[in-house]
Amino acid sequence: MENSNDFFNSTALPNTTMASHMPPCGEEWTRIDMSTLIPAIFSIISIFGTVGNVLAISVLAHSSTPKSVANTFMVNLCVADLLFLLSLPLWAAYYSQNYNWTFGRVTCKICGALLNFNLYASIFFIMCMSIDRYLAIVHPLRSLSARDPKIAIFTCILVWVLACLCSAPTLALRDIHAIPELDVKACGIKYPNETWFFALAWMKVIVGFVLPLIVICCCYGVIGRHLLADTGLVRMQSTKQSVKKCVESKDQKGTFERPPTPCPHPRSGNSKPLEGRGLQRVLWTVAAVVIAFFLCWFPFHCITMFDIGKAYGWLEGCWVDWTIQNFTPITLCLGFSNSAINPLLYCFIGHHFRGRLGGLCKGLGACVKARGEEHHSQKRGSFSTRLSSFSRKLSDLKDLAIVENAHPA
Repeated sequence: MENSNDFFNSTALPNTTMASHMPPCGEEWTRIDMSTLIPAIFSIISIFGTVGNVLAISVLAHSSTPKSVANTFMVNLCVADLLFLLSLPLWAAYYSQNYNWTFGRVTCKICGALLNFNLYASIFFIMCMSIDRYLAIVHPLRSLSARDPKIAIFTCILVWVLACLCSAPTLALRDIHAIPELDVKACGIKYPNETWFFALAWMKVIVGFVLPLIVICCCYGVIGRHLLADTGLVRMQSTKQSVKKCVESKDQKGTFERPPTPCPHPRSGNSKPLEGRGLQRVLWTVAAVVIAFFLCWFPFHCITMFDIGKAYGWLEGCWVDWTIQNFTPITLCLGFSNSAINPLLYCFIGHHFRGRLGGLCKGLGACVKARGEEHHSQKRGSFSTRLSSFSRKLSDLKDLAIVENAHPA
């Protein structure tokens, strides 16, 4: 019950370990060589993601409310992404060596566990942030007790524990397996039986994608409807007040001293431009969160469903094996890019965060400049000290020469 092709996709859920009863595929179904492309993409994601998450953690730690509910979830999300991104260079090297793991058995287990841990933890934290935004916008008063920083910390601990439990089977099953026909030692999972494969595959799809996506879409759907309803109510009230003032002005003066401005109609729907821009920005941010989450992880879980369909016998043929083998690394790149996109979506897109980042950069620049000036003044003082010392010695030599000339031997 083992297939050497199972370990080609060993950075994620491997292909089923059940032996295939299909005849061998021809040369037209050979695996595409991605030993250069995938490591390059992994390296870019690792660099930009690490820089972005480190900056996000630094800014959030130096913010005016570092222990707020939103900041607590953001920091934990950035830490979870950062832990995985630090292991991504090893996976890049793994792909560049054509699926040959050279970093040892313990490192194989840890990196595999970090990958699965990040898949669950990042999605769980995004879901927690979505629920927090729902409570803050839709139920701002009733949710004051629920949106307590201590409860947020407890929720984060619970998320870390759940993510660890979901990643525990990967830590136990992942190991180094020699594939003699390919002359490599792959870091992959060898499932004990079909039950293990199906259980972990369905858990990855349902717990790691479907349920969080439903919660996120429901939260942001209610948020969008609430904002639209509130804005419509504000517009109607504002228009009614304008009409009332206009009518009262006519009743008091009888006539206008100058050509009057047409009174707004109660159903005209005119509103302040700032309200429209603010609402549009919030709704676009909400849409970006949901779309990024969906686009990053949906392709990977589609490939996982292909793998499940193949194991159940629903999908057969060389095209299925070819699709799973070649599209798993590409969909992994999309999924991993979510760790680099998260700081942009949740932090850098906000005006307050950009302001705090600018303040932090200015503070660091001022500190560097002050240290440079201090070092320069120290060097200048040291040079002045040496120059004055040299001048004194020169003066002493002149005095000695004068004394010797005055009293020759």
